[in-house]
Amino acid sequence: MNTSPSSPSNTLLWQSLGLGLLALLLFCAGADHQSAIGFDSRFVLFAKEMLRHGPGFFPTTYGQPYADYSSASTLLVWLFSLPSGQVSSLSAWLPTAIASALIVSLVYRLLAPYSRTWALLSIALLLLSNTFISETRAVSLDQMLAAVSLAVFYLGYAHDHFGAPRRLGWIFLLLLLGFAIRGPIGLVIPTGMLCSYYLMAGQWRRLFSVGFSALLLLGACVALLLWLAKLSGGQVFVDDVIRMQFMGRMDGSEGSSGVFYYFTSSLGNYALAYPLAILTWIVVLLKRPGQPSPALNLLRLCTAAGLVVMIGLSIPQAKKARYLLPMLPMAAIIAAYPFQAGRERLMGWLRGLIQGLWLLLPGLLIIGLIVLRRRFPEHLSDLTPMLLILGLLQLLSLGLLCKRQWRAVGLAYSAVAAVWACYIGVFEPVEHQLYDTRAFSHAAMQLIEADPAPVVLHRMGKDAKAIKFMVNLDRDLQPQFTDQPAALAQVPGPAWVILDQSDLPSLQGTPLAQLAPVLSGRFDKNDFILLHLPKTSAAQP
Repeated sequence: MNTSPSSPSNTLLWQSLGLGLLALLLFCAGADHQSAIGFDSRFVLFAKEMLRHGPGFFPTTYGQPYADYSSASTLLVWLFSLPSGQVSSLSAWLPTAIASALIVSLVYRLLAPYSRTWALLSIALLLLSNTFISETRAVSLDQMLAAVSLAVFYLGYAHDHFGAPRRLGWIFLLLLLGFAIRGPIGLVIPTGMLCSYYLMAGQWRRLFSVGFSALLLLGACVALLLWLAKLSGGQVFVDDVIRMQFMGRMDGSEGSSGVFYYFTSSLGNYALAYPLAILTWIVVLLKRPGQPSPALNLLRLCTAAGLVVMIGLSIPQAKKARYLLPMLPMAAIIAAYPFQAGRERLMGWLRGLIQGLWLLLPGLLIIGLIVLRRRFPEHLSDLTPMLLILGLLQLLSLGLLCKRQWRAVGLAYSAVAAVWACYIGVFEPVEHQLYDTRAFSHAAMQLIEADPAPVVLHRMGKDAKAIKFMVNLDRDLQPQFTDQPAALAQVPGPAWVILDQSDLPSLQGTPLAQLAPVLSGRFDKNDFILLHLPKTSAAQP
């Protein structure tokens, strides 16, 4: 076991690139031709409109600029979609998958000079974290930001410990990229992680020079963003950008959670890495103090960087689990530290606990799938192939108990294979089946195109359910929106009305109550209907 780092060699470079490529293949497996669901719908719609109308400074919906994001991430999806001329799930997910693969490569590059085992097990814990899995198989700006943040931290660390060039230019280019992808938070988070490193290392001059330079860069980026917003939509759009990208996240108008939300919710959202990282630090603190090793110093630096992210993001009122993704690589590194530490008894117990979890995971997934099939037979009809795969992985794990040299890494990646097989082969298809919007949308558009008339989306929300309808169209559409039955009753015919079936009772007393649904179907886990309002049945004011 290495106790001090060596400079990364060409061998480590090729190993990290190879691991990144293998990870990319895993992240893209079965990704093509899936319908857009959930939060992905918004970004796929952005890319579709960009393909139809060309790129701009901001993405668009309904032909109008959208204030919450710049076009950077949409441009990446657009570029990957250009060869085929259409936005597929693969082209939409590819920028996120590349960012996730970059995280895998950087974690290996950071840790392999100390121990390849530590590096490989940190990657395994990263791949076993459920938020990492779900965000990697999606359009995730926060996953892209996590890659940028880890790259900035790595460049600062590698200069001091691996003899790498300082590369300040690359650091500031990455900060610009972070801002372009995620707005102000995209520059603040990686800067905070790098400054935490300088603070822990006692490098005060670099701390203040980088921090002050990043502050000036932030001011310049904000000024540029607002100027581009004014060019795109005038002062009204500028006000929307300020509200959505700045004030809305700080004042809680976009939703709020308690100040300790990230510290408690991460026990589930970022399992296994986060809870195991806490246990690791408890064991480290219980040890008798001694001369800190280079690996323990790296552990402290990673902890400080992770805490900066958690504490910094706890200040704004708007909190979502995915915002915390830049913390996850640090948590995974800490959680795998027991396999780099010495032979202390408590560390040995912790290593045994972690390996026990990995050993049991394929069997636990078998039990879970059997239970779920009994409760939801209509969605989980044929699980035989998956149960066979999990059974073979469980047998492989049991066999690895006799292979001391390969035990830890083998058990970890057997667990990774089991979890990803279940996610890609079972969970994802069921999720897309439950939340599908494509089948109903296509059927509705066939009827609408056969008898053209204005389309009214009732109580669907211009930035909510309506987006999930619009994302399935291959042409521009300017629907009308109504929220109240009285407003819907004033719509002149002919018109097509799409609404949730549960909203039908609220139409009693209006002419629409007499209309029979032309189409019924499942839409985003709800029953939706299509009504045709003929001209002769139009409601009178």
